[in-house]
Amino acid sequence: MGWRAGGPNGTQKACSSLFAAPPAIIKARLHAIRECLAWGVVTAIGGAACRPVGILGAMRMSGEIISLRMLAVFGSERDGELMRQGATLAAIPGELTPVTATAAARSVLAEGKIDIAFLDTTIAARDKQQLIAAAGATQHPPCVILVAPTSRDAADLAAAGAAADGIVVMPAKVPDAKTLIERCSRLRVPSRVLMVDDSSTMRSIVRKILAGCRFPLNIAEANGDIDALKQVGAGKFDFVFLDYNMPGLNGFEMLAEIKRQFPRIGVVMMTSAQDEALAERARAAGAAAFLKKPFYPSDIDAVLYGVFGLRAPAR
Repeated sequence: MGWRAGGPNGTQKACSSLFAAPPAIIKARLHAIRECLAWGVVTAIGGAACRPVGILGAMRMSGEIISLRMLAVFGSERDGELMRQGATLAAIPGELTPVTATAAARSVLAEGKIDIAFLDTTIAARDKQQLIAAAGATQHPPCVILVAPTSRDAADLAAAGAAADGIVVMPAKVPDAKTLIERCSRLRVPSRVLMVDDSSTMRSIVRKILAGCRFPLNIAEANGDIDALKQVGAGKFDFVFLDYNMPGLNGFEMLAEIKRQFPRIGVVMMTSAQDEALAERARAAGAAAFLKKPFYPSDIDAVLYGVFGLRAPAR
């Protein structure tokens, strides 16, 4: 679960709770808090005290491990077991519970401790609607991922604007399930983003736009090429949002340098220029996407859904 400072009274009580334990337990709790910080789950810490508020649904602390809690509601036990095995191999720690009975799934959802719910689209339409409603009724609703049997079915669901956070295709093998779970987890686990623009005004605007998208993001800023390369070299970023027009190295030179040093970082180039050829050049040079200013949170969502290999329902 997420953790947040609790104000003067809450902080005092939480301090007492945190440290009123044997040294080994205190050490474990502090280690777990550090793990939360590393994953971007701790939203604020005042003094030494934190209290659970469920910021990311049911992300939890269990001893020294922080993990996602997932539910897979499939018509086939085999498919549910496949997803469970995939979760055990995923890079992000997770616990997936497969169920075939709708009543059991509603009971699990009602507890409000699920981060991601995978729903098989082949189950009865009424059951599916009830499960989506049950997920949405919790205090911290989980991300709902519809799992379609084929790519065509997934595309039809997306076009129809299905009530879900994402649409995927049923995996055929355990490695496919692992990859699918890792991609879907980005709807819950923050991605680390470096925003590069020499204008402080534009950085402020873009930060607000990034903060408004569906994916959780931990955002850092750089005011130019030297600052950006220094931060990229020192940090572990998933994405760099890079302005094309900057003093020093231009966007393409920066893109080439970042991809040379860190080929796995996704670079999204931003520009106010109206040159259509820039987008093609950027993609040819290795950019994950190209955004023309002004852009909006929905444009960021479209980029990230594409990068993570997820289908977004039409809105």
